[in-house]
Amino acid sequence: MDISDFYDTFFEEAEELLADMERLLLDLDVDDPDGEDLNAIFRAAHSIKGGAGTFGFTVLQETTHLLENLLDHTRRGELKLRRDIVDTFLETKDMLHDQLDAYRNGGEPDAEAFERISRMLQQMALDELGQGEAVKTTKPDPEPAPDTGDSGQAEIDHDDVGVAAARRLSITLANVSDKDRELLVEELQHFGTISSQSGDVARYRVLLDSNESQNDIEAVLCFIIEPEQLSIEVEGTGAVEDLAAPPAATSVSEMASPAAQAFSETDKDAPGGAAPPRGPGKPSGKSAKGSESSTIRVPVDKVDQIINLVGELIITQSMLEQTASDLDIVSHGPLVNGMNLLQRNARDLQESVMSIRMMPMDYVFSRFPRLVRDLAAKLGKDVELVTEGKSTELDKSLIERIIDPLTHLVRNSLDHGLESPDKREAAGKSPTGRLTLSAQHQGGNILIEVIDDGAGLNRERILAKARSSGLAVTDSMSDDDVWQLIFAPGFSTAEQVSDVSGRGVGMDVVKRNIQEMGGHVEILSKPGRGTTTRIVLPLTLAILDGMSIRCGNETFLLPLNAVLESLQPQTDDIYSMAGDDQLLKVRDEYLPIIALHHALDVTGAKTELTAAIAVIVQGEGRRYALLVDDLVGQQQVVVKNLETNYRKVPGISAATILGDGSVALILDIADLHRLDRCKSQQRHEAKHQHLQEVSLA
Repeated sequence: MDISDFYDTFFEEAEELLADMERLLLDLDVDDPDGEDLNAIFRAAHSIKGGAGTFGFTVLQETTHLLENLLDHTRRGELKLRRDIVDTFLETKDMLHDQLDAYRNGGEPDAEAFERISRMLQQMALDELGQGEAVKTTKPDPEPAPDTGDSGQAEIDHDDVGVAAARRLSITLANVSDKDRELLVEELQHFGTISSQSGDVARYRVLLDSNESQNDIEAVLCFIIEPEQLSIEVEGTGAVEDLAAPPAATSVSEMASPAAQAFSETDKDAPGGAAPPRGPGKPSGKSAKGSESSTIRVPVDKVDQIINLVGELIITQSMLEQTASDLDIVSHGPLVNGMNLLQRNARDLQESVMSIRMMPMDYVFSRFPRLVRDLAAKLGKDVELVTEGKSTELDKSLIERIIDPLTHLVRNSLDHGLESPDKREAAGKSPTGRLTLSAQHQGGNILIEVIDDGAGLNRERILAKARSSGLAVTDSMSDDDVWQLIFAPGFSTAEQVSDVSGRGVGMDVVKRNIQEMGGHVEILSKPGRGTTTRIVLPLTLAILDGMSIRCGNETFLLPLNAVLESLQPQTDDIYSMAGDDQLLKVRDEYLPIIALHHALDVTGAKTELTAAIAVIVQGEGRRYALLVDDLVGQQQVVVKNLETNYRKVPGISAATILGDGSVALILDIADLHRLDRCKSQQRHEAKHQHLQEVSLA
């Protein structure tokens, strides 16, 4: 077996460990750090070092070892934490991430960057601990280094990294296949000398003479087998070392848990070999292992394949249901009942499969404490970050695409929204600004908000900048329309360009990316009290609750979450405006009228306004009345990407297959409004040109 088969597992688990390490470092109170958090940070570095050594990632192994030594002194209380020390640890974590990416891409890490971070960590050990050469890079050969005669200063301090004295270990491998066993025995040879090995698949025993840490051995072997398949006993003492779990969680939902949580069961590298006290609510070793084995890591493409197959099953079920609806229920009762049962089971199966793709928003929110901390320091601002609704779930395909827009909004709030401490105090506010990230479900959507308690948007400055940029604006515009101007390409009110913002690039991309995900952006702002940027997204792009409508001989679908109500227009409620524009009065609100057959050039549709049906829809915070011929009904459909399979069609977001096998287009509410405005402008210009030609003739 090629050990490279396990590379992907190591990369994923090391990535999770680094994320946990960063989160724990950011949460540390430098004046009174939590001992459990320090132990968890140390164990994360310890696990990465062990795996890196197994796979021959020498630079990653050596960097992690330098960090591990300093972390070990920190948790022992020998190195007192300060903010600059935490900053160095965070910088090292970033370097480890870069090294991991280099190995993942089949290359070698940057040698100069490795030398720089090594010197930085060694200098810290010299300045803070007076150890100098005591903190050196890990030697690739596990054999003890020769005595240099200088009081061991050229060797690694084995006590500091948990390396025990040479002894014979009895290692038992339970229910391990022959191929895995060969690989494990080959790896064990790197830790010492194998004196004997015997047994079968059910129980294979290896005697190893080694002076390496049992935690190191376990961390390496558990990248290949499960913890419950391994036991290590010190020969002649009968003492069995508790097993360490693989150095990362095996499900996405566990990513926010402390790094290498299973390592908290025991910690043989703690001073004196004693395990640190277990905090309240900590699971026992047995229960932790049980939960570990109850989860599996599945590639995303396999989940996507299952979702696609379930989608096809739903389409087939709809076709059968439509056929069965035409049958006589008396003579075909069992068949009709079976179809009803199939419908319920298919719906339950669909919901269960879709839940596999759902991930908590904590996956996104956990990225921002570091960003806020570093950017606030650069801007000279004090900022408190608050996250709400971290357990709110969103489809994986959307949760990964929302990271970049949210990052830009957070940076924008820090730079433009929140004032400096002096200005805040002068305005009677706390010198520490507050930035809140929240997520919550709202019907079939998820509502994500970026809220700051800063100065709010300046209406006059935005209008002045819009006029100077050539945008068509008026002083009578509503606040909502004025706030939307900041999404115009190249728009920026920053007084000077910095490396944070001010180039007018980003907000237009934010809006476009969110629209491509089927969502929209709203802005609420009050002078002196702050700004709220609200993102509304569908929970998933794979399944859609829609309303079937008919226009002419064509059937379309409206996203149900965009439909507010439907009504029959009355002549007294229709008002004509300049040009061809018309408004529909709905409870003292005047809404633009968009005829679907005009926007999409559909023939055979009803042209009389009072004969059509007005569906009141909302997109990008704007409401309008969409005129259609008939309402067919409500149904859940499987979304098919039209742009991938055909091309981008204005006014259309996607397509689906109906129960009769026909293809129906899903309308894009926001784009349909823009398309109608564009066609109205074209019709107006064509009419004006025709009148000019007639007058000239």
